[in-house]
Amino acid sequence: MPHIVVSPLSRLAEAAAQFGARDMLSLINAGTPVTRPAEIEAARHLFIGFNDIVEPMEGMTHPTVQHINQFLEFGRRWDRRAPLLIHCYAGISRSTAGAYITALALNPELDEVELAQTLRRNAPSATPNGRLVALADDMLGRKGRMVDAIKAIGRGEEAFEGTPFILPLTIPR
Repeated sequence: MPHIVVSPLSRLAEAAAQFGARDMLSLINAGTPVTRPAEIEAARHLFIGFNDIVEPMEGMTHPTVQHINQFLEFGRRWDRRAPLLIHCYAGISRSTAGAYITALALNPELDEVELAQTLRRNAPSATPNGRLVALADDMLGRKGRMVDAIKAIGRGEEAFEGTPFILPLTIPR
């Protein structure tokens, strides 16, 4: 079963090798050097540069609908034969939001609450970027359910960076 792997920047090579990822989405500050793991071909890597902020701030690039459209288009092209690796700097905010959003976009039958609870179980430090979640909730017509589900799991445990983890595209019943 295909799934999404989330990782911090510092553990990309390890996560790609451990989980067998072949596609990679970088959601990180513009200009941040990202060394693509050997398993990921250049054509299967998308870099989207924006800051991990929830409100516009001078000198920073805030997440926008255009950013979400870019990564959802990339996610829809993913062939699902191997895991999709999504990372940000710490593997806590942008990447966890990106994984949550992508999973719901690719499998509209997923329940927002169940997926958010799975996210929390699999990643105790996850604190998905609220702006990304709110924009995607509106784009995907989820009527606030994504936002409410992420608010319900609360802020993650304090951590400098997250540990690589899997977010499934289906929730076993």
